[in-house]
Amino acid sequence: MKINKICLLVLSFVLVGSAFAQERKIKRSELPAAVEKTVVQQSQGATIRGFSEEKEKNGQTTYEAEMILNGHTKDVQMDANGAVTEIEEQLDLQAVPAAARAGLEAKAGKGKITKIESITKKDKLVAYEAQVVIDGKKSEVQVGPDGKPLDHEE
Repeated sequence: MKINKICLLVLSFVLVGSAFAQERKIKRSELPAAVEKTVVQQSQGATIRGFSEEKEKNGQTTYEAEMILNGHTKDVQMDANGAVTEIEEQLDLQAVPAAARAGLEAKAGKGKITKIESITKKDKLVAYEAQVVIDGKKSEVQVGPDGKPLDHEE
């Protein structure tokens, strides 16, 4: 009986793990031509740190370019046709609008904000995300562009 429970538990973890998207690091030479063209446009003046390919739950493949631009991180996600689907760009706290900054600080509570990123999807700013450290543990909090809590995480 105990072995059956263990097998069921292991199988559950395997099924749950396979339900999530799978990401793998790739070389620039593995990018589709359309994605490479977008990378050239998006990375002007930046230092590229790496690329990844991700198989989404819906079967779609997305690509991400990680770069450093003016000392800040910028991650650009694209579909297989090179269309930009999401950009996460690091900002200085002072560059965040006052309402969003107040919302992030409220959600961070006693925690220390160590990094802030804007999240843009399909050319629209949808959220600000902050990395927060509390008692040595890292977590993330998000608010909308207006500083209010989101209905769901971006």
